[in-house]
Amino acid sequence: MSKELVIKSSPGGAEIALLDDRRLIELHHDSIEENFLVGDIYLGRVRKVIPSLNAAFVDIGHEKDAFLHYLDLGPEIKSFNRFIDLVKKGKFSDPSLSGFRMEPQILKTGKIEEVFTPNQHIMVQIVKEPISTKGPRLSSQISLSGRFIILMPFNDGVSLSKKIRLKTERDRLKEIVSRLRPNNFGIILRTNAEGATEAELEQDLNKLKSDWEGAVKALKAGKPKLYSEVDRTASLLRDLVNESFTRIFVDDPKVLKQVKGYIAGMSGDEDIVKLYKGDKQIFEQFDVDRQIKSLFNKIVNLGAGAYLVIEHTEAMHVIDVNSGSKRSKDDDQEENALRTNLEAGIEIARQLRLRDMGGIIVIDFIDMRKAANKKAIYDRMKEIMKEDRAKNTVLPLTKFGIMQITRQRVRPEIVMDNLMPCPVCNGTGQIAKGVLITHEIIHAIESSLKENSRSRINLKVHPYVEAYLTKGLISEQLRWMFRFKKRVHISSDENFALNKYEVS
Repeated sequence: MSKELVIKSSPGGAEIALLDDRRLIELHHDSIEENFLVGDIYLGRVRKVIPSLNAAFVDIGHEKDAFLHYLDLGPEIKSFNRFIDLVKKGKFSDPSLSGFRMEPQILKTGKIEEVFTPNQHIMVQIVKEPISTKGPRLSSQISLSGRFIILMPFNDGVSLSKKIRLKTERDRLKEIVSRLRPNNFGIILRTNAEGATEAELEQDLNKLKSDWEGAVKALKAGKPKLYSEVDRTASLLRDLVNESFTRIFVDDPKVLKQVKGYIAGMSGDEDIVKLYKGDKQIFEQFDVDRQIKSLFNKIVNLGAGAYLVIEHTEAMHVIDVNSGSKRSKDDDQEENALRTNLEAGIEIARQLRLRDMGGIIVIDFIDMRKAANKKAIYDRMKEIMKEDRAKNTVLPLTKFGIMQITRQRVRPEIVMDNLMPCPVCNGTGQIAKGVLITHEIIHAIESSLKENSRSRINLKVHPYVEAYLTKGLISEQLRWMFRFKKRVHISSDENFALNKYEVS
């Protein structure tokens, strides 16, 4: 099994595709126009305190005020507020917090108006990017993320990722970090820290301490933005790249140099980073473009006639699993339902990561009677979702065959517009773009030839599609003749919808 990262550069930023055995698993957009990214730290100003919500709206420069709930303040918020006040007045500026007197922690059951007043300046960090009509979601529990370590100012103690399970390794890491941890700073060890040497941990910690020093200098200078999280490309490299990656391909020499530098900084093998020089665009060469066009539709085919229907609403996402044209004997119905549901579960987990779908996801699996089969689906989904980096919760199937999943949403969902206005109905409906129709026709021809060998292929389509398939020096019709080694006769019917076709 090989993991590859493919980075396509553009004037507006970059598109990053994560491939697992050439199958698209994740797709990310890194835009230079995005000013409010998860992890960025700001000096905000409280605009409104809303006691009924136990929350405040904070101005950080976004067109919509950002939202900060009392539960996201953190126990040490009073220490943060006092620190900001002292730094702004020039009475304290030591980023190591040496000699700083900590304030009492706030209660979990407290009130927002006991902590903030309107126009007060506070230090906040973005935990959710602006989504739809909502502004950013904030937290006052400031944290700086490195490859191995998360550093938390005004905190105390050491904790480890639950995914590091070996007791001897947990004890080793905790012993090292307890020695390295500066006073008034807490440390969380990430999953990547497993197996890391003391030198690597110290190097990562020093980088984060330097980042915090930069934030304090910006605070002293009165800058609104105190710290900027690394761009999404570097963030992905930090969070994803490990020994399981075989290659990283980029199509721009400048990006090549940046990525190699970042990999080298992580003490990784920079030789896995390659510059793509082919004639085709990099996403086309690695089959990413085709997978994007076929995977971001409302209907996602699973094979053997089964398919998913994915609908998005303001409140939740709904996924329906259908067996389609798949048929079986009555006594095999339960087994076929289980098989299709297991296959659907794998694709659903993939779709959640691909589209970065968050919030509530409701899945309507094919009905099964046996409790053991329902449990098998639940166990399988829990196992698959462990590979998802976003926090998620999977609930067992109800008696109606419905599964509920909650998945962390920190940035807008990726939506690919694979639909176009239909000229047949004057734009009142939508159909798949022509490039997908040709893929469907090819699949139908292949299926038809398997069932019945013939010397000639007859295809009837809408006049627009006929023109697309037959025009040009080397037309699709000619390509198909060479591909199938058969005569391909294409005719049109004005009564056909644009996406309708018949193969005989």
